[in-house]
Amino acid sequence: MEFVPASRSSVSDHVFAQVRDAILAGAYAPESALPSERELAAVFEVNRHAVREALRRLQQLGLVRVAQGGATRVLDWRRHAGLDLAMALTADADVLPLATLVRDMLEMRACLGADAARRCAERATPEARAAVLAAVEHYAAAGPDLDRLGEANLALWREIILGAGNVAYLLAFNSLVGGALAVGRVPAGRRTAELVDVAGHRRLGEHIAAGDPAAAEAQARALLNAPITHPRERQIDA
Repeated sequence: MEFVPASRSSVSDHVFAQVRDAILAGAYAPESALPSERELAAVFEVNRHAVREALRRLQQLGLVRVAQGGATRVLDWRRHAGLDLAMALTADADVLPLATLVRDMLEMRACLGADAARRCAERATPEARAAVLAAVEHYAAAGPDLDRLGEANLALWREIILGAGNVAYLLAFNSLVGGALAVGRVPAGRRTAELVDVAGHRRLGEHIAAGDPAAAEAQARALLNAPITHPRERQIDA
């Protein structure tokens, strides 16, 4: 892979992005050595400080291992990288080179959401249950505009996850919402069946309000699996 000399506006960002993309594209195999700082500085026509800063950021993302006085080794991002890699890609309007990533992230979302709904039904305070029901009605009033439904749907799920009382779930939700985890644009129609299912979301809210964990989990899973299994997902009877 050939690198392009950096513009003078943000040389470290330029080096970071190009080396990152080269690693993710497989130009450097895991445990192979990157070119030295001196070589990278010459290729990019930048100073070594910019290269060093770019390598530091790559190390923070789990893409390389920097050894003082030794070669910088490429790591296998599938073993060492975390969600911060996906968020960094999103910030640059880029995506991970993985054909199944949209599906994978939708599956993660479905698992997280279903368990959050169950725990919300188990743990939520009366105030949190009321907030979920209010968010359901706000969502229902947003239709039929899909953009407004999408925004209201996010607000509803935030209330559900807050009611679940799980900080790790909340942070994962923030990552999913903050940049779609670099999955790119979900194909048109993949979430339509989910978003227009007002009755299904009302059932979800009712199960949470009634403190029925099993029913809340099942309804949440049915809603969130719709974009994965079929555009027109089955509804679960109350």
